[in-house]
Amino acid sequence: MAQRRRFPLLDTDSSRTTAAAPGWPTGNWPTGTGTDHAPAWDLVTVPARQGLEAADILRLRDGVGPVLYDGSGATLGFLVPPGTADVWDVPGSACAPTWVGATRRPCPGEPPVAGARWLVPPERTHLRATEPARLRAALGEARRLLQAADGL
Repeated sequence: MAQRRRFPLLDTDSSRTTAAAPGWPTGNWPTGTGTDHAPAWDLVTVPARQGLEAADILRLRDGVGPVLYDGSGATLGFLVPPGTADVWDVPGSACAPTWVGATRRPCPGEPPVAGARWLVPPERTHLRATEPARLRAALGEARRLLQAADGL
């Protein structure tokens, strides 16, 4: 039986400072897999308020891939190409692989993270993963919009 690694979609406080963007994976579809049978994505997790803004920004401009939310609605997770976690360094977010040691595909429609639900399911988007550089830009814009709104 496959073992899904559980990632609490809540750990966004342990991020490091912003690093340069070179080296981020490109493309819309995972190029690697955890095994021959399991899809491999990385998951960028952010606070829900910022994530909702970023998802709207991406949806209206560049397109957004599948998006998850946790059971409490406190955080959102964006599926990004594998390898993103190796170079992701955006304050207020966390990035980790979703499947580690899996031996089977999830059931159709099943989120790749235990306890999560789809906000934007894969069948409702033309992208199979959100482009990391575009997500980074959208998260920055969302943060600035929320700061401005909170300052009013």
